[in-house]
Formats: sequence, structure tokens, C-alpha cells
Amino acid sequence: MRVVALSALTPAGALSLAEWNALRDAALVVASDLTHPHVRAVLDAGIEVVPAASDGDAVLLLLPGEQAPAGAEVVEAAPELPGSRLLDVVAVMARLRAECPWTQQQTHASLSHYLLEETYEALEALDTGDSALLREELGDLLMQVVFHSVIASEAEGWDVDDVAAGIAAKLVHRNPHVFGDVTVADAAEVDANWQALKALEKRRTSPLEGVPQGLPALAWADKVLGRLGDVAVEGDDLGSRLLRLVQEARAGGVDAEQSLRQVVRSLVEPT
Repeated sequence: MRVVALSALTPAGALSLAEWNALRDAALVVASDLTHPHVRAVLDAGIEVVPAASDGDAVLLLLPGEQAPAGAEVVEAAPELPGSRLLDVVAVMARLRAECPWTQQQTHASLSHYLLEETYEALEALDTGDSALLREELGDLLMQVVFHSVIASEAEGWDVDDVAAGIAAKLVHRNPHVFGDVTVADAAEVDANWQALKALEKRRTSPLEGVPQGLPALAWADKVLGRLGDVAVEGDDLGSRLLRLVQEARAGGVDAEQSLRQVVRSLVEPT
């Protein structure tokens, strides 16, 4: 028996040429559920499908979650597109929201501290250089994005597809050197174009508008200085001296927040 393994990650009827040829050439095509969308697509293509058979020459439409019979030959499927596994996350979160009591109780507000924690855990994985841990922590962060999107889809008029569409459109618009006819000389010019396009989109009334005050102090100072440009820092108190150090770091192209994190880590984890 030959098997066409149907995937929950692809639209109904999205089969490889080898799979369609196997179905068209088969003397008999069988499936356990004739109402499944994938099976309906095969029926709509004019291929007869029956619910059961003992014929060893039959082609079995193997539905998602089913196991192939021992010794069956699996017909070559179309390769999965990059990013297709993201659909698994969306499907799992949708089911949890529908069936899990804890997940059903969550709101944007109740999840906010998890979003912050997962962000810091991803940063820690970056600091340690642990690639496997970074992959895991990015997965946890991705879950938060999908979780908030599921909640929004219920009453706020947007979902994870809107989130993805929005960032894709933003990336295309702000990178005209790739997606348009703009020519750039270097990375600095790319960043300058990005900032100019962002300013046109946001039309902010203040240079500090949009700077989150919940940032860690050094990162907040760096962001504010970046928006204000050269400012004179008066005073010799500790805060003023720290702010001048952030200015010094910016002038030298150093991330003050990251630099301090690395030094503190060296104290916590001495070599």
C-alpha cells in the first residue's frame, strides 16, 4: 500500500505533484474520513475516494494524527515552507484558549509580567551565548505574542495574522534599498533612512514621544539621549555622573546597558 500523508500545516488540496500523480494513477484511493477538508479537495478534483479497503494496491490518504500501516510506502510530499511550524503554535494556543481553564482566565494585563520575564530570560540566553537556550526562550517569547493575539481576536478586532501582516508591511516600507529603488552606501545610511521613514509615519509632537519609561534606567537614558541629541548634563550628583557615562558610551558606540550587564555577569559567574 502507498500512503499520501496529509498535513495539518497546509491548505486542503496542497499536495506535491508526486502525491497528485499517485492518487490519479491509483486503482483505489481510501481514507478514514471522507468529510475531512483534504479528502474533500481530492474528491473535488474528480478522484474517487472510498472509506475502507483491503486492497494492497490502494493509496491511503493518511489524515493528520494517523499512523501509516507497517511496510507502507509514503509518497514524497512537498517540502514545508519556512515558518510553517508557526501554524502549530497558533493552533495549540487556540485550543488551549478554548479548553484550558487557566488559559481562558488570562487577559493582556495578567500576562504582562510573563512578557517581561520571557524577554529578560531571552536576553540572559544571549548574554551567556547558549544557542539552545536562546532557541527555547525565543519560543517562550513567541508564545506570548500568539497568546496576546488570541485574546485580541476575541474582542479587539485583530489577530496574529494582523500582527504578522503589520510587521511585514513595515519591514518592506522601511527598507526601500531592498524592496524599492533606493541606493544606500552603508549600514549607517540604512539606519538613517529607517529613522526618517519612521518619523514620517509617527508624526510625533515631541522627540520623546514613544520612549517607554519602563525601560531599565541605562537603556532609558540611552534612548532619551538618542532622541534629544547633544545635551549639557549639569550637576555632580550620582545620577548626573551616570548620565554623562551614558553619553560617553554613546559617543564611543557602546551599549551602556549591555556593557554593565556583562561586567556584573563576570562578578556573578567568575571565570
